[in-house]
Amino acid sequence: MTTSTTSESPAAAPLLDLQALVVAVRRRRRLWCSLALLGLLVGVAVAILLPPPPTAVTKVLVAHKEDQPNDTGTLIRTDVAVLETSRIAGKALRSLNSPEKTADFMRDYRGTGLTNNLLQIDVTGDSDAEAVDRAEALAEAFVADHVKRMRQVAKAEAKALVDQRDRMRDELARVNKAIGDRSPESDSKASARTESLFARRAELNSRIADFDQRAADAGTGTPKVVAGTQIVDAPRAVRHSLPRAVATDSAIGLVLGLVLGLALAAVGAVVADRPVLRRDIAANLGASVIAELPRRSSRSWQRRRTRAARERLTTTLARTVRASAEPVSLLELGCARSTSVIATDLTGALGAEGPVIGVGSVAPGTAWTDLPYLGTRTVLVVRAGHGSAAWLHTVARQLADQRIPVIGVVLIDPDPRDRTDGTLWDGLHIALRGHSELLARQTGGGTSHAVEAVGEGRPLTERQPKHAARVPDNDQEVR
Repeated sequence: MTTSTTSESPAAAPLLDLQALVVAVRRRRRLWCSLALLGLLVGVAVAILLPPPPTAVTKVLVAHKEDQPNDTGTLIRTDVAVLETSRIAGKALRSLNSPEKTADFMRDYRGTGLTNNLLQIDVTGDSDAEAVDRAEALAEAFVADHVKRMRQVAKAEAKALVDQRDRMRDELARVNKAIGDRSPESDSKASARTESLFARRAELNSRIADFDQRAADAGTGTPKVVAGTQIVDAPRAVRHSLPRAVATDSAIGLVLGLVLGLALAAVGAVVADRPVLRRDIAANLGASVIAELPRRSSRSWQRRRTRAARERLTTTLARTVRASAEPVSLLELGCARSTSVIATDLTGALGAEGPVIGVGSVAPGTAWTDLPYLGTRTVLVVRAGHGSAAWLHTVARQLADQRIPVIGVVLIDPDPRDRTDGTLWDGLHIALRGHSELLARQTGGGTSHAVEAVGEGRPLTERQPKHAARVPDNDQEVR
């Protein structure tokens, strides 16, 4: 029975590997850093080349007869809407004696409700003086229009109350005429009718007095609205600071560029499906990661680390080639230069005692049938994040078809924060750690090719990588 710590069944595999996504986005930091820098530069350019037009601001206190403490801002929003009508804009232009079109002028100002009764007006112009004049004309036009509307409303309400009062007075006159000189005690037979007339007269007198009071209140409220609606902050030009504008626009551009870059990097990583983690690369190729080589760097301490890693890799591969009775090849995917350096180092280490190492490629367009002539066993040199999962499956399948066992994978430019395990624990026949055990079994059992691979029960020469035979379209294993 064998176990695997590097692969999952399709049913258990997550739809999105967040760890792989984070690593893939981090590896594409050049993209999102470049976009962030571009956004910053665009923000600076906008602040310098497209400065805001001259702007003036004023504040108007607006009184409403219907003001309530619990108002949610409906009245002030109505005032903003009224300010942005052609009637107000036309009155302001007439006071300025401006030939500008009303529609064009309406695009140059806007109103903002700061509180339930405080309206702010922002106006732009060709100069600070023009912007101030426009703001003053707009504020005065709005105040005059608001006062006029409130007076009209109060007048209409008072007139309606007075008209109702007059109708009741006419009815009262008819009731008084019907009563005449009679009293409730004058006629016992007509006492009920007389009492109803007297009751109606009392009711009409009360309602007439009420309408008189309401009409007076309607007229009294108008002066309060007129006095309460006024310009409380005189129009003034808004001063713009270029350093502040540059800092603000550059910060906005930086954030937007960074967000856009991260989004593009994440989407690209998901769509491309290029494995980066050693765990995923090993699972897709069906071979363990036996060594890693970091990316070249100009820093001295990193160069020393890279040199030490190359020396360890050369020693490991030289020992493997010496112990192998079959020729070994190096096949690269996305790292031809690194592979040539590894082959050169390995040839120098072997000298005249070992066979010449075959070097080839498994990139798209490879002549797969020629690979056995380079070596019947191979070491794959793969750059992290270069090949898609589908192509890694294709490489594993083609090598299995050519009966070329993969000794292991050398990972070029791995992620420095990758802590996943790149060892296939159920692939003892293709891992370097299992060679000594298999050779010992071959020697002790007196057989060379009839030794069964661990956990498979098939001859070693016929044993193919478990994961190499799996392709994205769920083809069955190649035997």
